[in-house]
Amino acid sequence: MRYRIALHESEEGFSVSVPGLPGCWSQGATEAEAIESIKDALREYLEVINEQLRGEEVREIEVAN
Repeated sequence: MRYRIALHESEEGFSVSVPGLPGCWSQGATEAEAIESIKDALREYLEVINEQLRGEEVREIEVAN
């Protein structure tokens, strides 16, 4: 899957968030480190969502933009 991320550079390094997933953010000293870090955060975020949906009737839909 592909996700849009928002990178913000500061004096401390880079922070990165996934605008489509509230609360999914991370950081790193470099841009590359921040991107690798958000990949881990995304995996963990999605694992939590899947756990919360366990036992629920779930469907997928496709939306063209």
